[in-house]
Amino acid sequence: MANDDVVFVDGVRTPFGRAGEKGMYWQTRADDLAVKALTGLLERNPSLPLDRIDDVAVAATTQTGDQGLTLGRTVGMLAGLPVTVPGYALDRMCAGAMTAVTTVAGGIAFGAYDVAIAGGVEHMGRHPMGLDADPNPRFVSEKLVSMDALNMGKTAERIHDRFPHLTKERSDRYAMASQQKYAAALEAGHIQHDLIPVATQSSAGWGLATADEAPRPTTTMEGLAGLKTPFRDHGRVTAGNASGLNDGATMSIVASGAAAKELGLTTKMRMVSFAFAGVDPDIMGIGPVPSTEKALRKAGLDISDIGLFELNEAFAVQVLAFTDHFGIDDDDPRINPWGGAIAIGHPLASSGVRLMLQLARQFEQRPDVRFGVTAMCVGLGQGGTVIWENPHHKRYGKGN
Repeated sequence: MANDDVVFVDGVRTPFGRAGEKGMYWQTRADDLAVKALTGLLERNPSLPLDRIDDVAVAATTQTGDQGLTLGRTVGMLAGLPVTVPGYALDRMCAGAMTAVTTVAGGIAFGAYDVAIAGGVEHMGRHPMGLDADPNPRFVSEKLVSMDALNMGKTAERIHDRFPHLTKERSDRYAMASQQKYAAALEAGHIQHDLIPVATQSSAGWGLATADEAPRPTTTMEGLAGLKTPFRDHGRVTAGNASGLNDGATMSIVASGAAAKELGLTTKMRMVSFAFAGVDPDIMGIGPVPSTEKALRKAGLDISDIGLFELNEAFAVQVLAFTDHFGIDDDDPRINPWGGAIAIGHPLASSGVRLMLQLARQFEQRPDVRFGVTAMCVGLGQGGTVIWENPHHKRYGKGN
């Protein structure tokens, strides 16, 4: 990699838990989840001098209570970073961690940063999406958006309405495949390497979270067909073909190519381009389509150049709208080869880095693939996409 490249050095996450009183993180603070992810990341990158970290960007969607108070700064201090390392918080709902990465990447590309930390946390058990939010009444009174736009499940139903060929059966089949692919990846040992164990506490005493809590590997089409449709009578979106409510945190190290070489840091991916785009909030799930088109255009690439896709599975129909638009089969092996959020979970602002660390791991195994995409839909009608290049690609020999 060239000295002025922006590179993804490493990424980790906590195991993702189910939100609510029965979830493994019910008695765990949100900021402690983020601290644990950051300390785990730093421990496995001992060649990084802590005083060389230029900034810490940590995203959360519901910034209140133990998930507020300028998370980048507080989490950095609690994780033992020098007081000279600044930090900040940001919010782009589901794309929070993705935006944290692209924001610090801009600082690196500009020359203001050499190394930065970027991640996200969401404790949906303690802080349900929209908690204490007070949407401006003009949104409804002036018909800027419908009330449905504030309910992500209803926006997914609207995608089914707009594209009737994206049937519930197709969504259920995609969801079942996500569960099966995740189970196979777990069995093969692909997932565990990037998980940071977290101590937990419950009425039963202390425990240790070492695995994701949400996967349902025995999912069947018959079981999915019988689930309720909570967002609409006789609808098509169910708990089985959507991501759940989850708790978890992710962290990553992003650096310049020069700093990575100087400090002996790994280079797992090179950032090629990124883009965010807005769409009608009523069908927010189609957001990754224009953001990906924009990112491809900026990179001078075509969709056929992309060898791997890590797409956030907020809803199965949202992924199908993306693949259908680009002429990709529902079961194309390039799409989420290790499963996705339907199986793993989607702790909102943390998920962007989860996509990245999985793509980075796949790049190591696939020197035949040069470019990969991480993309996701975003509440209130947005999409985000980052295009990455594989440093292990055969054109680089053994990689740089």
